[in-house]
Amino acid sequence: MECAVSTERRPGFDLDAAWELSDQVSVRPERFGALLYHFGTRRLSFLKSTTLYRVVQVLAESDSARTACAHAGVADPELPRYRAALAGLAASEMIRERTAA
Repeated sequence: MECAVSTERRPGFDLDAAWELSDQVSVRPERFGALLYHFGTRRLSFLKSTTLYRVVQVLAESDSARTACAHAGVADPELPRYRAALAGLAASEMIRERTAA
């Protein structure tokens, strides 16, 4: 399971915060996972896992990224890998922390 985004050093990612897909991102499901395209930055990201795609799909309706991971079937031992993938998506502005409305 990987997200093919920049390999630059990423800041910590808070699994217990609420996250959502950026409103400037379009998602195209694929057999391997999904393609994400950011219209603002013109960046393309590949989600190389259908499970990661499911996590991204339920982020906006979940209380936290941890809850989204659990809903998508991510086991606790796998959380560090998914945290890293989500951190990459946050660093590339594909997802953003959700603010209270």
